Amino acid sequence: MKTILLVDDEARMLDLLGLYLSPHGYRCKKADSGKTALTYFEKEKVDLVILDIMMPEMDGWTTCQKIREISDVPIIMLTARSETPDVIKGLKFGADDYVTKPFNEEELLARMEALLRRTRVSTEDKHFLVFNGLEWNEESMELKYKGQVISVTPKEFALIGLFIKNPQKVYSRDHLLSLIWGLKSQIDDRTIDSHIRNLREKLRSAGFPIDRHLFTVWGIGYKWVNKDPKVSINDKIFLN
Repeated sequence: MKTILLVDDEARMLDLLGLYLSPHGYRCKKADSGKTALTYFEKEKVDLVILDIMMPEMDGWTTCQKIREISDVPIIMLTARSETPDVIKGLKFGADDYVTKPFNEEELLARMEALLRRTRVSTEDKHFLVFNGLEWNEESMELKYKGQVISVTPKEFALIGLFIKNPQKVYSRDHLLSLIWGLKSQIDDRTIDSHIRNLREKLRSAGFPIDRHLFTVWGIGYKWVNKDPKVSINDKIFLN
């Protein structure tokens, strides 16, 4: 059963969505604010979010941005605002789709099913990754290079998997802390640097050309590139 997180400050809308979705086999959880929704992410797995925009204190756009810092869960923005700039803004902030109020029940269900189907295929494809002889197997929790097992910690394993899955994306240290260690982690960002340093050393020792792919972005964090980049001082990207 898929868990759907419904986020809206109107209790009537939350009840209406639950009434529509529950008969179709969805487990609906309700949050009456963006803050409550983010708290739910700390303790529960969510398969899809239906998120209202016009909420007090923390609007849907801000909530969407904060969810994207910790999760790639599908997000559907549900709102009465149908102007093109608002649609574009929601998509730029990380939303996957947009449905306006009043909505058609069948259309909403179809959009949800399409996103969940796309996510399921994407997730299945990412359990086992191969990159230039480097094998990352999530099911066996093994990292290999040309058949040789590389001994890494669970956090190092999670880090290298995240980088390989998201080439060209720059991750700040705070973002990595929230994704790998969790929102309530009490460690500081120097822990990230230590794990990255150890990961680089282990991959170098195994013969993998890690320095051609994992780069330090000065003043921000880290970035993975699939091809040898053209590094310049102006880009402020350096090997660590």
